[in-house]
Amino acid sequence: MMLETLLLAAGAAEDHAPVDFTTLGLVVFIATLVAIATRRIGLPYSVGLVIAGFAIALTPIGVNLEITPSLIFELLLPPLLFEAAIQIPWKNLRRELPLLSSLVTIGVLAAASVVAAGMHYLVGWGWLGAAFFGVLIAATDPVSVIATFKENRVDHRLHLLVESESLLNDGVAAVLFALLLGVAAVGSFESLSVGGALWDLIRIAGGGILIGLAVSGGLLLIAGRTEDKLVEISLTMLAAYGSFLAAEHFHMSGVLATVAAGIMVGNVGWLGSISDEGRQAVLSFWDYAAFLANSFVFILIGDGEASPTLLAALPIAAIAVVLHLASRAVAIYPLTLGWSKSKLAIPWKYKHILFWGGLRGALSLALALSIPATVVERDAIISAAFLVVAFSIFVQGITMPWLLNRLDLIRGDGADCADAPH
Repeated sequence: MMLETLLLAAGAAEDHAPVDFTTLGLVVFIATLVAIATRRIGLPYSVGLVIAGFAIALTPIGVNLEITPSLIFELLLPPLLFEAAIQIPWKNLRRELPLLSSLVTIGVLAAASVVAAGMHYLVGWGWLGAAFFGVLIAATDPVSVIATFKENRVDHRLHLLVESESLLNDGVAAVLFALLLGVAAVGSFESLSVGGALWDLIRIAGGGILIGLAVSGGLLLIAGRTEDKLVEISLTMLAAYGSFLAAEHFHMSGVLATVAAGIMVGNVGWLGSISDEGRQAVLSFWDYAAFLANSFVFILIGDGEASPTLLAALPIAAIAVVLHLASRAVAIYPLTLGWSKSKLAIPWKYKHILFWGGLRGALSLALALSIPATVVERDAIISAAFLVVAFSIFVQGITMPWLLNRLDLIRGDGADCADAPH
C-alpha cells in the first residue's frame, strides 16, 4: 500500500515524469543492500543511503524521483514522526517536559536567531531569507543517532531526551516556518505584531496537537471493538496520516498533530484499545514504514547532492555549517545549565550528545523547498540546506558512535536497552 501511494504521489508531482514500479523496486533493493552492508562495516545506515543515492545519480540508471515538499510532507514525514512518537512513554516524557519545553521553544528561537543574524551580516542575505534559513536549519533529524542507540546499551533518559527533543523541535520549527510564510505573503516584517504572532503560534501549535489527539482518540475507540491486528494496523495508519492531513487542511501544525497522535496510540492504545497481539504487529509495521521512508529520504538526499550547482554554494555552505553548530551550542548548553540545580539536571555527557546529535535531514529540506519564489535567496537557501544536511549526516552521523564510546555512554552491544519500556 505504501509503495503504491508513493508511486501515485510522485507521479502526480507537477512537471515531473511519472515514476514506475521499477524505480521504486530499485530503491527498496538498494536500501536492503545498504542495510546489510552498513551493519557489517559499522557505518551509520543513513550515511550509506546518501552515498548510494549519490552513486546512483552518477550512473545511467538514476532514480526517477525528485524531492518535493509534498512528497516529504504528505507521504514520508508522517511515518517517521509517528514511528518515533509511539515509542515514547508519556510518564517519562511528562517528567522531562519542562526541560524539553525550554529547549524546543527558547532553544529553537535562539538557534534560528543566531543563524539568521549570521547569514544576514556575514553572507548579506535579506532578513526574510536569513530568517527562513535560520528556522528550517533549526529542525533536527537524529535518525542515525537513534539507530546507534537502538543497537547499544544507552541510558533510557538519554534516548528519550534526544528523540523527544527532536520531535518537538521539528514541530516548533514548522510552526515558525508557517509564520514566516505569512510574512512572505505581505513581503515585510512590518505588518507582524508581537501579539498576533504569539496568537498564531499558539493557534497553529495547539490546534495541531488537539487535532492529533482527537483523530487518534476516535480511531482508538474503533480499534477497541476488534482484535484483528490488520484492522488495528490500518487504524494506526489512518491516525498518522489522517491527523497530519487534517491539521494541514485547517492550517494547523501537521507535524505536532502526528506526534500527538503517535504518543496517544503508543500510550493510551496499549491500555486495551489495541490487543496484545496487535501491539507487536503495529510496532513491527511502523518500524518497517520508517525504514522505507528513511530509505527514500536519504537516497533522494544523495541524489540531490550530485547536482553540480551545489559546488558554487560551498563557500556560503561553509559559513552555514559553522553557524549551524554555533546555534546548536547556544540552544543546548546555556538552557540546560539553567536546570543544573533541579531534578531535571542533565549530565555534561548528555549535553554533548544533544549538541552533536542534532543532525539535519528531511524536514529541513522540505521546508527549504517550500520557500516562496518571491524570496530572493530561495535557490541559495536550498543549496545551503542540502550541504548542511550532508555535513551533519557524514560528519556528525559518522562520528557519533565514536563520541558515545569516548564519553563512555555505550555499555555493550546486542541489546535494545535504549528503548524505554511502555
